[in-house]
Amino acid sequence: MADSSPLKIAYQILRWSTLAALVISVVLILRRSPAPNVGYDPTATARAEQELNSADQSQAASTPTQVHLDSIELNSYLHDNLQLEGVSQPSSAQSQDPNTADPATKDRGKPSTVRAVAGANPQTVEQVQSSVKDVKIDMEGDLITAYVVFDFHGEDLSLELDGHVFTENGYLQFDPISGKLGSFPLPQSTLNSAVQKLMASPENREKLKLPQGISDVQVVDGHVVVTYE
Repeated sequence: MADSSPLKIAYQILRWSTLAALVISVVLILRRSPAPNVGYDPTATARAEQELNSADQSQAASTPTQVHLDSIELNSYLHDNLQLEGVSQPSSAQSQDPNTADPATKDRGKPSTVRAVAGANPQTVEQVQSSVKDVKIDMEGDLITAYVVFDFHGEDLSLELDGHVFTENGYLQFDPISGKLGSFPLPQSTLNSAVQKLMASPENREKLKLPQGISDVQVVDGHVVVTYE
């Protein structure tokens, strides 16, 4: 009996250590990581829309052009156009009930990239809007940080991904370098595997296809640069 005592003690220590690690992991996952410190400016949304509209006009004239958006312009534009749950929208004529608006005119005047999103499968858009509550994008150099708050069975969780955006064969790609679920750091191997599976999925791959007329998207000097053919 005495000979087995050290084994029993080691087993108890291992069992309780495993349980403690599991509890700590769950607590870290449920604890949202701090959101990137990015600002919002309604005039930045107007600047972004003006740049995108100018790019549409250049594209129509078969003139190659680029759009450069900084973090404030990009986040303000996303804030005013994604219409996510928990994100208040400015009151305007554009905020009318989409079910009563004229389908032929409700998206008129918006840049082609917005019209492409508006024309997506309504069920898909509804699913995204019902689960994702907030999106923030930060950029530094060629590094992009995507911060997403989403609902998971009634619990708000955050996902933070750092990496590099690039395009390949007409599709948007993402090369992760770090990530956190809540405050829990994701192992690099797990992160790489998850992103690869996400990118390789047939249904997701079509969603990552660049809109017609756009040849490249990348982050340069803290700006997202969209290249139009």
